[in-house]
Amino acid sequence: MKIALVSPYDFTWPGGVTAHISQLSQQLIIMGHQVKVMTPFTPARADSIDQNLVQFGRTVPIPMGGSIARISLSVWLYRKVREFLTSEAFDIVHIHEPLTPFLPLAVLQSSKAVNIGTFHSNHGTDRWYRFSSPILKYWFNRLDGRIAVSDVAHRQVERFFQGNYQIIPNGIDLGFFGGQINKIPKYDDGKINILFVGRSEKRKGVKYLVDAYSQLKWDFPNIRLIVVGPGHPDREVSRIVAERGLMDIEFEGPVSHSQLPMYYHTADIFCSPATGKESFGYVLLEAMAAGTPIVASDIDGYSSIVQHDHQGLLVAPKNGKLLADSLALLINNPELAKRMGEAGKKEVQRYSWSHVARSVLDYYQLTLESTIGRTT
Repeated sequence: MKIALVSPYDFTWPGGVTAHISQLSQQLIIMGHQVKVMTPFTPARADSIDQNLVQFGRTVPIPMGGSIARISLSVWLYRKVREFLTSEAFDIVHIHEPLTPFLPLAVLQSSKAVNIGTFHSNHGTDRWYRFSSPILKYWFNRLDGRIAVSDVAHRQVERFFQGNYQIIPNGIDLGFFGGQINKIPKYDDGKINILFVGRSEKRKGVKYLVDAYSQLKWDFPNIRLIVVGPGHPDREVSRIVAERGLMDIEFEGPVSHSQLPMYYHTADIFCSPATGKESFGYVLLEAMAAGTPIVASDIDGYSSIVQHDHQGLLVAPKNGKLLADSLALLINNPELAKRMGEAGKKEVQRYSWSHVARSVLDYYQLTLESTIGRTT
């Protein structure tokens, strides 16, 4: 089968959607299919360019859903997209976030293949779809199949774009995150390591974690907080650190994908205090694959992955005191933490990429069969 995977987001910037597309493409190739990834990207940021990656425009940063999306806004894409799709004659064109300007819309406008869209996002508000849905329904109706990565993502889009959706979750490379991986030597010193992984954005809730850490540090002087991800501490986080004289907080900044598993295996507890707008907790899967117990916010997108008191502890968002209490519970009870880590390793098996890619491929086949004989 000849398949095009379409990303609206710059492939040279880390993100859940681009990671999903990259892993899916690898699995589909392993399964014997031909795959091209259509994406905007910034050549200057790329260490190397995969031969299956095809560039469609450069990107600009746009605020979207409490985050920054780097998308192409070039209206000149249409001709290049049309020529590429015509020459390649794909069987399946699989567009991720298919209603995002401009590349996905250009693909939907031009594609004569079977078009499938995957909806990843939870915007946390209906504003975007409320104002754009009358215009975007034209492109939405060009989708032959629709996937949502979670019930949360499904509910978000289905309010304005009714149709049949298949729920297929994100996948995780279990071997990459769960193998025999060494700890980071400088942090393997007997301290209890609490890890955060994510972009430096307010919705990720780092200030609540730093607040919780400040409450814990007096009773547990042997703890350390490691913050991993692109961006710098915002003003509120910096103020808390300075005013409370906090020690043993390491802001690592961005790390390479190859280094990330070492951080999860170095951590004694993984904490994700996001405040909302999460359709899926990919970082939770990474922690579970590494066998690291979790403390996370009890929000949509997280509660569908982690069961409270099983793989970790879920607490109300935006509450440093509750976060501190849950972290203290695991610090004081290493056997409980170990049990939750082991439960996470067991639960995460159902998110293996081999399993998820097979579900996607089965849906391709089902959609192909349902469109046999149609006219374009």
